Amino acid sequence: MNYKDTIDFLYSQLPAYHRIGKAAYKNNLQNTLALDDYFKHPHKKYRTVHIAGTNGKGSVAHMAASVLQEAGYRTGLYTSPHLKDFRERIRINGEMIPEKEVISFVEDHSHILKTVLPSFFEMSVAMALDYFAREKVDIAVIEVGLGGRLDSTNIITPLVSVITNIGHDHMDLLGDSLKKIAFEKAGIIKRGVPVLIGEEESETKNIFLSSAKSAGSQVYFAEENFSCDLERIELSHTLRNFKVTEVKKKKQFAGAIPLGGDYQAANIRTLFQLFSCLEDILNVTEENIVDGIRNVVINTGLQGRWQVLDRDPLIICDTGHNLEGLKCVIKQVLEIPVTKRHFVIGFVSDKDLTSLLPLFPSESEYYFTKASVPRAMDEKKLMAEASHYGLNGRCYSSVIEAYNAAKRDAAISDLIFVGGSTFIVSEVI
Repeated sequence: MNYKDTIDFLYSQLPAYHRIGKAAYKNNLQNTLALDDYFKHPHKKYRTVHIAGTNGKGSVAHMAASVLQEAGYRTGLYTSPHLKDFRERIRINGEMIPEKEVISFVEDHSHILKTVLPSFFEMSVAMALDYFAREKVDIAVIEVGLGGRLDSTNIITPLVSVITNIGHDHMDLLGDSLKKIAFEKAGIIKRGVPVLIGEEESETKNIFLSSAKSAGSQVYFAEENFSCDLERIELSHTLRNFKVTEVKKKKQFAGAIPLGGDYQAANIRTLFQLFSCLEDILNVTEENIVDGIRNVVINTGLQGRWQVLDRDPLIICDTGHNLEGLKCVIKQVLEIPVTKRHFVIGFVSDKDLTSLLPLFPSESEYYFTKASVPRAMDEKKLMAEASHYGLNGRCYSSVIEAYNAAKRDAAISDLIFVGGSTFIVSEVI
C-alpha cells in the first residue's frame, strides 16, 4: 500500500466532513473513546493546549505552536482541515507526519478501523495523538475540528482551554443561535483547567462564566487584559508591525507578523493571554512569543490567511468562509486602493448565501466557480443567486479555470481576491 492508496482508502472507507458535510458528523464520542482505549490513552503522555472557536483558532494554534518551538519545546500541532496534503494536519516542530507513518498507521491498525468504522476526523485525531506520544513530544497544540463538546479532540485534559470567538457557522449542527453555539464550544472546558475567551460578546459571556463556574475553572477574557494595534498594512512588505499592551501593568510588546489580515489583531491578543495563563507552568519568554509570531509561517507552514500570491497584479487569498470571517476580510479588501477588483469565489452547498453575498461589492468583476469536492456548490447556481445582489460575472467549472481567467482580465493596478471556501483557496495555492 503506497501513500496515495492509503489516502484513497481513508476517503473511500471513512466519511469525511470536509468532503461530504453533515453526513459525516457524529453526535457522540463513542468511536473516539473506543480508539482511545485501543491506543492506551496516548494524550496522557504529554501536555496539551486545546483551541476552539468559530474563527481564528487555526491561526492561534499555529502561532502557539511556533512560540513553543521558539522556547525549545518539542511541539506537536494538530489542525484541520488541510489545504493540499492530509499530512498538514499532523506536525511536530513544523514537520509534517511522514508518509510512511500514515501508511503504517492504516496497515497496522486496520482491524480496529474496520471494527469501529470511525469517521475520517475520528481516525485522524487518533493518528495524531498516537504519533505525538510515540515521538515523545513535550506538548501538543490541538485545534478543535467542529464545535467542542462532541468533537473528537475533546478527550484531552489540557493545561488551558482556548475559545477564540463565537460566530455564525455550522449552525445546522451546533445550533441556530450564538448562545447554542457558545454552549457547544464551552464543552471543552475541563474541571479545574483555566479557560480563556479571545473575543468577549454580551450575548455569550454568561454561557462561559456559568460553564467555567460549574467546572471550577478560572476564566480569562483576553480583551480585558490585552490590546493589540496593527500598523497600516504596507503591501510591498512581507511583515506587518504590531504593538501589544498588557492593560493592567501598562506593559508593551512590539513585534511583526507575516500575516496581513486585520483580524490577526484579535488572535495576537489571544495568544498573549494564552501564555500569560501558562507563565507559571511553561518556560516561555516574551522574546519567544514575539519571535514565534514573526516566524509562524517558517516554523509551522501556516497558509491561506490573507496570503499574498502575487503583486503584479495584487492577488490575495483567504480561507474566511462564514459571516464574521468574510465581513472582516472583504472590508479590508475594499480599503485597498486599486483600479478594479476581481473576485474568484465559490462556496460549499450548505452555506446561507443570503447572509454572505450582500457582503460583496457590486462594482467588481466575479468569477464564480466550484471546488472539486462533493460539498461544493454548483457554479451556475451560485452565479444565479449572486445576480440577485447585483454581483455579475461569469461561471467556471474549475477553480483553476476561473483563477486563470481573472489573471488574464486583471490589469497591473487591479486586485484579485480568491476565497469564499477553504477548498477554493486550497486549489489555488
